[in-house]
Amino acid sequence: MRCVIARFPFDLFKNEVEQVMKGVKPEPVTGESVIIGRRHYPVKQVGEIITRQDRRDFSAREVTRALTGLGFTCRTAPVPVVPAPEPAPWPTSVV
Repeated sequence: MRCVIARFPFDLFKNEVEQVMKGVKPEPVTGESVIIGRRHYPVKQVGEIITRQDRRDFSAREVTRALTGLGFTCRTAPVPVVPAPEPAPWPTSVV
């Protein structure tokens, strides 16, 4: 599949992406991720490896669009769950 990432055209194929990522250890996922094989990789890590460009040169959205087009499952960044603050205790009156 032909796609453009960081203003450069790439011909990407699903089996080639799987082959390149085969021996790569996934970094901890903190944002958008992609499932390749049985592993979850950060989208930026995959983009850096398949394009050989610095991560700052492209957006996660560009890589996500390309990988989704190849048939990979991409996930958005997890929404952090913030617990509700505990209510303040009622003041006790001193009699």
